Amino acid sequence: MQIMEQPPRAEPFAPNGDTLDFRLLNEFQRGFPLVSQPWDVLAGQLGCSAAQVVARLRMLHDEGKISRVGAVFAPNRIGASTLAAMAVPEAELPRVAMQVSAFPGVNHNYRREHRYNLWFVASAPDEAALARLLEHVGAATGCPAIALPLVEEYHIDLGFDLASGRRTRHAVLPVQRQAMTRSEWQLIGRLHDGLPWGARPFQALGDAAGLGEGRVLSTLSRWLADGTLRRFGVVVRHRELGWRANAMCVWQVPEDQVSAFGHALAAEDGVSLCYRRRTRPDWPYNLFCMIHGQGRAEVDARRAALAARVGLAAFPSAVLFSTDCYKQCGARYQAPLEQAA
Repeated sequence: MQIMEQPPRAEPFAPNGDTLDFRLLNEFQRGFPLVSQPWDVLAGQLGCSAAQVVARLRMLHDEGKISRVGAVFAPNRIGASTLAAMAVPEAELPRVAMQVSAFPGVNHNYRREHRYNLWFVASAPDEAALARLLEHVGAATGCPAIALPLVEEYHIDLGFDLASGRRTRHAVLPVQRQAMTRSEWQLIGRLHDGLPWGARPFQALGDAAGLGEGRVLSTLSRWLADGTLRRFGVVVRHRELGWRANAMCVWQVPEDQVSAFGHALAAEDGVSLCYRRRTRPDWPYNLFCMIHGQGRAEVDARRAALAARVGLAAFPSAVLFSTDCYKQCGARYQAPLEQAA
């Protein structure tokens, strides 16, 4: 598998709100119309034709500015997932990164500035399969991976205003693993690459999954309501839209205080992800957040201001800027063996 080349430095995406591309990217990251002919609904709101909507979205996809129009599943609702990290010798990093990205269960893979310099997200049908996946990754690369599973979610959603960096807050529902039918697993498999571009994309999904269009629409609506889906809409690639500086900011907070600090941090604008993760002897940090910006200095300043305002400045911390993106796609969930048969 080829490592993703870093794109040329992108200028910040025009935030004037007047262009069709900007409105498509900014207004439909969530709340996408779950109807038979959604492109017509978008066209009516944007004052253009459905053909224009599809053409512009396809172009944005081909240019790498969006990864898909489709579902973003909440973590650990239909399978098991974890953030994982490796300490890879610098000379071995290109090889190891390529090998890690080749695993279908890996959906995000980044180089970050730290001794633990390769960070990826791994997903599997259940915890046992996830453990096996990490073992296979370690065996294939010769580098053991540490797993840092999610303990508590405060804010996880990369949809935000491309002009200001602000994001829509959402209610965090309790994590509850959802039991899926065989036909629902078929639908999940068809959702991995996003909506097809035809006039009735949900009908095409239903035909491919052996479901009717109405069943697809009602299932997606139910998943949004019960928290299985975080959102359904345009999934943007922030780096290609000018938000090239992103940092994983971590703190070592006493366990009996981390929830309070996490909720306070998640309430602040400028925080696109915020969660508590399990610690390890060689990784003491339990509170994580992601901050995206158009430049490194901007992210550093925002992080310092947030830490001071929330009260985190006194705790041990680290800032891990991303320097290379090796893989970025939606999680590819697979049915458990008993459902896949």
